[in-house]
Amino acid sequence: MKYDYLIVGAGFFGSICAYELTKLGKKCLVLEKRDHIAGNCYTELRDNINIHIYGPHIFHTSNQEVWDWIGRFTEFNNFRFCPVANYNGEVYSLPFNMWTFSKMWNITTPEEAQKIIRSQSIRNENPKNLEEQALSLVGTDVYYKLIKGYTEKQWRKAATELPKEIIKRLPVRFTYDNNYFNDKYQGIPIGGYTKIFEKLLNGIEVRLGIDYLQNRDWWNSQAIKTIYTGAIDAYFSWDLGELEYKTTRFDHQKISVENYQGTAMMTYTDNQTKYTRIIEHKHFENSISDVSWVTWEYPEEYNRHKEPYYPVNDLQNNLLYEKYKSRAESEGVYFGGRLAEYKYYDMDQVISSALKFVNKLTIENS
Repeated sequence: MKYDYLIVGAGFFGSICAYELTKLGKKCLVLEKRDHIAGNCYTELRDNINIHIYGPHIFHTSNQEVWDWIGRFTEFNNFRFCPVANYNGEVYSLPFNMWTFSKMWNITTPEEAQKIIRSQSIRNENPKNLEEQALSLVGTDVYYKLIKGYTEKQWRKAATELPKEIIKRLPVRFTYDNNYFNDKYQGIPIGGYTKIFEKLLNGIEVRLGIDYLQNRDWWNSQAIKTIYTGAIDAYFSWDLGELEYKTTRFDHQKISVENYQGTAMMTYTDNQTKYTRIIEHKHFENSISDVSWVTWEYPEEYNRHKEPYYPVNDLQNNLLYEKYKSRAESEGVYFGGRLAEYKYYDMDQVISSALKFVNKLTIENS
């Protein structure tokens, strides 16, 4: 066979596998369906602004090993993610913190905020869905103004149909701290994400615009082992049923102003506004330009012909995934990454998973 490893997908998981295995002396071929590397982290330079083509990616981690590893390939700036919520023209700080509560209720102390939330909370010892979980945690005002509309637009489902775990991704603080993430290390790669992947894949054979699934058996025959990072249900031609994903349409526009909205991200939390958020990319790196590139994000109904961005990890989908996973274990192909594992991975989690995977391969083959 011509290659030791065929790697399907040039996002973080696939690119890290290619890089680390090549260091070990393995010959790798990377196939990528899109016309570029870097997966959803792909950034494109326009007018001196790095545009996050598939939505904003803010790197954050408390994992020292991951931070040290990625630091070999890029330098990070000191960007801190402090998004803003817009509810029918009322502007609030995110994540939920004392700035949010002060604006909403005209109060100044944590004690006042906690008292209001306690009075509004609908206590539930065993919440069954996102709405019950949110009302228990933050009460009615915060839920109906800042959570319900945005979440239902984003996931295209009623909050009562969404798993309660989703709401745990939203931190609540009783301090005047609007840094979204608590992680020790945070920032944006200076010069954009794509440069990281150019270094990872330097000297490795990469073929772009190749749909591996259209000729899967032939491609598999070209290598001893295959690592697949695409959607697991697509690999099996959806024959057990289709897994559900969240997908988004991105409308990128060049705006002839230096500063369009004053923040990297403004979310729109009402039900009437069709888009979920507006991204102004120059604020990620304080880019100097007399124009701005701005992106409107529109959630759309997913089907197999659209990009699967995020898994919908409710009970029904997770049960279906387990069936596909059982088949995958006997397939003789390695499955890894957000889509192949049907997990809501952050970037640092994907990196950690890929490094552990290569280490496990090394041990197995030693």
